[in-house]
Amino acid sequence: MIYCQGPLCHTYRTKDRIRGPKGNKHYQTRRRSSFYNLGGNACSMRCQDDWFAKFGDQAVNHFGRIHEPIKLTEENAWRKMERFSWQMENNEPRLYWWNTLTDRELPMTQEQYNDDNLVRP
Repeated sequence: MIYCQGPLCHTYRTKDRIRGPKGNKHYQTRRRSSFYNLGGNACSMRCQDDWFAKFGDQAVNHFGRIHEPIKLTEENAWRKMERFSWQMENNEPRLYWWNTLTDRELPMTQEQYNDDNLVRP
């Protein structure tokens, strides 16, 4: 079981957060086997937003703040693509490279498609 990482989770008054015997009630952070927000670490969008408001700048600085725009060029615009049977026309390759900038296509092998380290033809 994991706890929600939202810094204010325990302050939200919901029925599933209230705990304790009659006369000694308190609210506490949600605990579940899995969550869907904040990469599986927050119980709701509200808790995710609270986390980012408190720790967002610190996280961006730690993992690398962008100081210049990232550019999509012809060299880094290649994507691995797969045609499904209903899309195929006369003898076209099933697996292919597609350049999102120039709309150019190149055939590829199954080995190239399965190789996660290969990012361009």
